[in-house]
Amino acid sequence: MQNLLLMCSDKEKIGLYPGSFNPLHTGHLIVAQYMLQYVGFDKIWFVVSPHNPLKDKDSLAQADIRLHLAKLAVKDNPSFEVSDAEFHLPEPSYTINTLKYFSDTFKDKQFSLIMGQDSICSLHKWKDYRSILDGYNIYVYPRPDSMDSETCNHPNVHMTDAPMVDISSSYIRKSLQQGRDIRYLVNDEVYKEIAKKGFYKQ
Repeated sequence: MQNLLLMCSDKEKIGLYPGSFNPLHTGHLIVAQYMLQYVGFDKIWFVVSPHNPLKDKDSLAQADIRLHLAKLAVKDNPSFEVSDAEFHLPEPSYTINTLKYFSDTFKDKQFSLIMGQDSICSLHKWKDYRSILDGYNIYVYPRPDSMDSETCNHPNVHMTDAPMVDISSSYIRKSLQQGRDIRYLVNDEVYKEIAKKGFYKQ
């Protein structure tokens, strides 16, 4: 059955890209630019999550630091925006609540979800995941060592040929803790800010 959201062609098309962004890195930006150009979104909104319920909160830098670095990373691209919406919603941050918030607040926009292949494989662990699948288009980018799942066959799930950039935030944090240079793994502004403030060094 055709997704009714696809019929709302008069609405501005927003790709919601949620994540901990601990920190937001070059791989995130490459994926977002691909989605903008090849899927046809009008804008990509990076939604910084204060607390992903599937991640250990102790491993996360302070939410305001991650938000600050994300804004630095996208400030030179008018098609990218950073949202702190989940900062004002109950924690932990459940994607279904975020989607409902955006859909109710911005009725002139059409929202779709962007996620990695590893996330789509674990979607069945998410709160009200069937409501997400049935109510929103999901655009999936490939991730290393990720397998297809039954969820990928849902009509609202769209696998893409986005470049597979094997960069992870955990690798960046580990590199910083080991005193290694993370130049080119993150945006130049983020690189300078991390070096200046000493984020992730401990």
